[in-house]
Amino acid sequence: MDTLATIKKQIAENSVILYMKGSPAQPKCGFSANAVKILQACGVQFEYVDVLENPDIRTTLPSYANWPTFPQLYIHGELIGGSDIMSEMYESGELQELLK
Repeated sequence: MDTLATIKKQIAENSVILYMKGSPAQPKCGFSANAVKILQACGVQFEYVDVLENPDIRTTLPSYANWPTFPQLYIHGELIGGSDIMSEMYESGELQELLK
Protein backbone atom coordinates (compact mmCIF):
# COMPACT_ATOMS: atom_id res chain seq x y z
CA MET A 1 0.00 0.00 0.00
CA ASP A 2 1.40 3.41 -0.86
CA THR A 3 1.83 6.11 1.78
CA LEU A 4 -1.12 8.23 0.70
CA ALA A 5 -3.42 5.20 0.80
CA THR A 6 -2.10 4.35 4.27
CA ILE A 7 -2.84 7.88 5.52
CA LYS A 8 -6.35 7.85 4.06
CA LYS A 9 -7.01 4.44 5.64
CA GLN A 10 -5.76 5.58 9.06
CA ILE A 11 -7.92 8.71 8.98
CA ALA A 12 -10.98 6.75 7.79
CA GLU A 13 -10.63 3.96 10.37
CA ASN A 14 -10.02 6.13 13.45
CA SER A 15 -12.59 8.63 14.65
CA VAL A 16 -9.84 10.58 16.45
CA ILE A 17 -6.24 10.36 15.26
CA LEU A 18 -3.27 12.56 16.08
CA TYR A 19 -0.21 12.71 13.86
CA MET A 20 2.51 13.82 16.24
CA LYS A 21 6.21 13.77 17.03
CA GLY A 22 6.77 11.00 19.56
CA SER A 23 4.08 9.15 21.49
CA PRO A 24 1.46 10.26 24.03
CA ALA A 25 3.68 8.80 26.77
CA GLN A 26 6.80 10.48 25.39
CA PRO A 27 6.07 13.44 23.12
CA LYS A 28 9.15 14.71 21.31
CA CYS A 29 8.08 18.34 20.91
CA GLY A 30 6.17 20.84 23.00
CA PHE A 31 3.36 21.23 20.48
CA SER A 32 2.74 17.48 20.40
CA ALA A 33 2.84 17.37 24.22
CA ASN A 34 0.24 20.14 24.36
CA ALA A 35 -2.01 18.35 21.86
CA VAL A 36 -1.88 15.15 23.92
CA LYS A 37 -2.68 17.07 27.14
CA ILE A 38 -5.72 18.65 25.51
CA LEU A 39 -7.07 15.33 24.21
CA GLN A 40 -6.48 13.71 27.61
CA ALA A 41 -8.27 16.61 29.33
CA CYS A 42 -11.24 15.93 27.02
CA GLY A 43 -11.24 12.31 28.23
CA VAL A 44 -11.28 10.94 24.70
CA GLN A 45 -9.67 7.80 23.33
CA PHE A 46 -7.45 8.54 20.35
CA GLU A 47 -5.01 6.84 18.07
CA TYR A 48 -1.70 8.38 17.16
CA VAL A 49 1.02 8.07 14.54
CA ASP A 50 4.59 9.04 15.41
CA VAL A 51 5.77 10.88 12.31
CA LEU A 52 9.39 10.61 13.47
CA GLU A 53 9.08 6.81 13.18
CA ASN A 54 7.21 7.08 9.86
CA PRO A 55 9.26 9.35 7.57
CA ASP A 56 7.08 8.62 4.52
CA ILE A 57 3.99 9.83 6.39
CA ARG A 58 5.93 12.82 7.71
CA THR A 59 6.76 13.94 4.17
CA THR A 60 3.43 13.01 2.51
CA LEU A 61 0.84 14.20 5.04
CA PRO A 62 1.60 17.96 4.85
CA SER A 63 0.86 18.09 1.12
CA TYR A 64 -2.21 15.83 1.44
CA ALA A 65 -3.60 17.91 4.31
CA ASN A 66 -2.37 21.26 3.00
CA TRP A 67 -1.07 21.75 6.56
CA PRO A 68 2.71 22.09 6.89
CA THR A 69 3.34 21.30 10.56
CA PHE A 70 2.81 18.66 13.23
CA PRO A 71 0.85 17.74 15.24
CA GLN A 72 -2.23 17.32 13.06
CA LEU A 73 -5.53 16.28 14.63
CA TYR A 74 -8.28 14.58 12.64
CA ILE A 75 -11.77 14.04 14.04
CA HIS A 76 -14.23 11.94 11.99
CA GLY A 77 -12.02 12.25 8.91
CA GLU A 78 -11.71 16.04 9.07
CA LEU A 79 -8.49 17.94 9.72
CA ILE A 80 -8.99 20.10 12.80
CA GLY A 81 -5.51 21.59 12.89
CA GLY A 82 -2.50 21.75 15.15
CA SER A 83 -1.77 22.54 18.76
CA ASP A 84 -2.70 26.26 18.67
CA ILE A 85 -6.08 25.62 17.04
CA MET A 86 -6.72 22.75 19.46
CA SER A 87 -5.97 25.09 22.40
CA GLU A 88 -8.36 27.76 21.10
CA MET A 89 -11.11 25.21 20.45
CA TYR A 90 -10.60 23.61 23.87
CA GLU A 91 -10.82 26.97 25.65
CA SER A 92 -14.07 27.81 23.83
CA GLY A 93 -15.57 24.34 24.42
CA GLU A 94 -15.83 23.72 20.67
CA LEU A 95 -13.36 20.80 20.74
CA GLN A 96 -15.30 19.01 23.47
CA GLU A 97 -18.48 19.34 21.37
CA LEU A 98 -16.75 17.84 18.32
CA LEU A 99 -15.49 14.93 20.37
CA LYS A 100 -18.92 13.96 21.75
